[in-house]
Amino acid sequence: MRIVIAPDKFKGSLTAAEVGDHIALGMRAACADPDITVVPMADGGEGTVDAALANGFSRIEVEVSGPLGAPVRAAIAVRGEEAVVEMAAASGLALVDETDRNALAATSRGTGELIRAALDAGVTRIVLAIGGSASTDGGAGMLAALGARLLDAEGRDVADGGGPLAEVVDVDLSGLDARIAETSFMLASDVDHALLGPNGAACVFGPQKGASATDVLELERGLTVFARALQGGSGGEDFASHPGAGAAGGVGFAALAVLGAERLPGVDVVVDFTRLRAHLAGADLAITGEGSFDDQSLGGKTPMGVLAAAASLAVPTVVVCGRSLLDEAAWREAGFVGCFATADRAPDAETSMRETGPLLQAIGAELVRRWRAGEFAGSA
Repeated sequence: MRIVIAPDKFKGSLTAAEVGDHIALGMRAACADPDITVVPMADGGEGTVDAALANGFSRIEVEVSGPLGAPVRAAIAVRGEEAVVEMAAASGLALVDETDRNALAATSRGTGELIRAALDAGVTRIVLAIGGSASTDGGAGMLAALGARLLDAEGRDVADGGGPLAEVVDVDLSGLDARIAETSFMLASDVDHALLGPNGAACVFGPQKGASATDVLELERGLTVFARALQGGSGGEDFASHPGAGAAGGVGFAALAVLGAERLPGVDVVVDFTRLRAHLAGADLAITGEGSFDDQSLGGKTPMGVLAAAASLAVPTVVVCGRSLLDEAAWREAGFVGCFATADRAPDAETSMRETGPLLQAIGAELVRRWRAGEFAGSA
């Protein structure tokens, strides 16, 4: 019995590695000698560096600027000439107390400092995971940390944040870190929004970051001015209208326009750097999952990424989750052969959260029994 367990984290409960380990523990208790490989996953947002570290990357920790300028400790993951940089670690909304959120002042500078640390480590390929951001600065702070200058009408440097962007009249890229030209960037993002307009970074995501209606208008104005100034110095192509430009408060825009990033679905990037397909080759069963299994899960999150990789190798896939909001018809139509939720084995949600580990172990043991009974298509 050869099993690959490739889950995402159960947010607020267990990391992806912990989820996988608990399922594996339950399976080993029910099977004398199972061949189990745990491959912690992520969807390109928060937890992506953790997934890399659990899959052979090394941790490099540095001090960088936080979302509001105060220093924070953040880690990147490095393996050979490849690095994974997670925006949430340096510029994440979770780093700012809800009462302190300032959508106009929040900056992506720390993300640029993490990229610089990756370049210092000698890498030539950087995965930029951009979920969970606090800023709406168009990636201006990130670019400033990499050597760009945002100048006002008097030739002075413009302050960090989305609010001051309306003062920008020129973006000087002459001081941009020369190593960027020799580095390929993968933008791990599932956000299709453009930078500007009613479906853009400020209007759609600004309120989630604490922006008032007035703030949203100011951010939109600043992003418009910044985009005009930056694109004037990048050949004139309208990167602001590209799908994904509005991701992470406009960091997608800066990454596309200046870093030359290639945008890919987040989970596809993670499937690649975890070498998931190699692990799946010859497996009898794949197990994936996340905390909440719902309609969003079927739109490109970790379960679907694992399912696609497994299906390409004719490996059946089951989902293990904290709770499922999908009926059996929905998950079977998607291609899964089973769905098991800890919430279905607990008297209430609080117990399900508190006892997630033991409940996952019980599910692991149940999966062995069901596999032996030939319940999963292709497993017997």
